Amino acid sequence: MYMTKLRAALPIGLAFCMAMLAVDRAAAQLTPPPAKPPDGAVLFKQQCALCHTTNVSDPPRQGPTLFNIVGREAGTSGGFRYSPGFADAKFKWDEQKLDTWLVDPQAMIPGAIMPYKQAKPELRMAIVSYLKELH
Repeated sequence: MYMTKLRAALPIGLAFCMAMLAVDRAAAQLTPPPAKPPDGAVLFKQQCALCHTTNVSDPPRQGPTLFNIVGREAGTSGGFRYSPGFADAKFKWDEQKLDTWLVDPQAMIPGAIMPYKQAKPELRMAIVSYLKELH
């Protein structure tokens, strides 16, 4: 009697093990869902808002307001005292200039006082896209 039960249980046990192995292999082959693109407003709040505002009614902080930055002449935000390097900055901010700025501000404008740098292109793009919306 015992052997009969054992013989009946053996195929069931083997089938269970095979099923678990198949599930494990299938799980290993699944690809994760694509990552959500970074949210520019959230990134700005986390990484930029300590020094910059996005509202002209707020007084400047460590840096000037970034409201309407795209298309603005560099170094011209009212009520903010820029570092001397901005006197020679004769350009308007656009997406490319902002991206370059976020990579290394001091390389773009020597003497600029901005410690933040962002090496990740996807994060810079999200922040610049957000700034572009502010007008």
